[in-house]
Amino acid sequence: MWRLPPRLHQFAKGRDSSRGRINGSSIHGSMRHIAVATTSRADWGHVEPVLRMLGQEDGVRTSLLVGGAHLEPRFGRTIVDVERAGYEVAAEIPFLAADDSDLGMAEGIGRATTGFARVFEALKPDIVLLIADRFEMMAPASAAMAMRIPIAHIEGGEISEGAIDQQVRDALTKMSHLHFVSTAEAQNRVIAMGEEPWRVFVSGAPSLDHLVIDTLPDRCAVEAAIGQSLDPPPVVIAFHPTTIHRDTTDEAVVFFEAIEACSQPLVFCFPNADAGYRRIIEMAESICERRSDAVLRVNLDHLVYWALVREAACLAGNSSSGIMEAASFGIPAVNVGVRQQGRTRARNIIDAPVSVSEIQAAIRRGVDPTFRSSLSGMVNPYGTGQASALIVKILASTKLDAKLLQKKCGLRD
Repeated sequence: MWRLPPRLHQFAKGRDSSRGRINGSSIHGSMRHIAVATTSRADWGHVEPVLRMLGQEDGVRTSLLVGGAHLEPRFGRTIVDVERAGYEVAAEIPFLAADDSDLGMAEGIGRATTGFARVFEALKPDIVLLIADRFEMMAPASAAMAMRIPIAHIEGGEISEGAIDQQVRDALTKMSHLHFVSTAEAQNRVIAMGEEPWRVFVSGAPSLDHLVIDTLPDRCAVEAAIGQSLDPPPVVIAFHPTTIHRDTTDEAVVFFEAIEACSQPLVFCFPNADAGYRRIIEMAESICERRSDAVLRVNLDHLVYWALVREAACLAGNSSSGIMEAASFGIPAVNVGVRQQGRTRARNIIDAPVSVSEIQAAIRRGVDPTFRSSLSGMVNPYGTGQASALIVKILASTKLDAKLLQKKCGLRD
């Protein structure tokens, strides 16, 4: 059941249920009300810099909506970290299933849609801000679309052909009214989907803003967080279910067989809450039981995680962080299988097919100092850490009128 804090139950009581925004005026007067959704650690590190800057913008107020894995003890109950960072949570929307089945994922979308719809009715935001491609983001998008609330979407136009993320991302693009994309290539794809060019802005990836506005933890703090020395530097493992496959862990089985032979220390990160995540956790735990230099961490703060990547010998798995963030550190990233197939890459990516010998060869290349030194001066195609400023400027200034809600196909004559 979705939950509002007591003060917001009072806030919602007796309000006019009309949307009151098509004429360009907010029901909250001159304050523009932006609802920001986060459902897991996977998106929190990306959306947090934008939320932080929105909080400093005159004429804007935000409501932070927290749901999904953030609320689950099995994923570290990371809502505590959100609140510890100083953010007030406007509503909690629990929806994850107890199991990790396909049916559980599908039913979770339904529960989340109901929860977000009721929260939107209570809070009546002027705009809903969503990010990326997690399956559960279909829920707030569907609710907002039905309730005629404009949607702003971050990181559309990417490609990840080996996961349902691809379909989710493209669906969110067509449901959204403003698009903040990471690259010029992504901009071209969004426009090619029929979105009007005036709606599409190349902002870069906001996760990279942390490298500009924050100081990452030092080595000692990272060692304390992972419970392991960084000397020698470890291989950081971030492997998620391949959700486009019938067996979402078929690639993981091969990968974990390959990685156990790695001579470097290993730091495993928890997978996303996709169908099949329990088996991936079990395989990581099994390796950690057999190796004293291997650890599994349920949840690492996003700044700690990026500091860990900075100190790593290389990153290995199928996570977008190897593609989007590791390039900013000049860190090699071994990308295995089809999950990130088609995504824009920098020179740090070593693609490996799902083969034990090929994965092991790719990791040997990744930890080779010669390859790492070859990445000196590499440019990250996902930006330079300036995304939030542009996103906030557009969110705060875009006119809330019928033109924004009434989408036209940019490809028509």
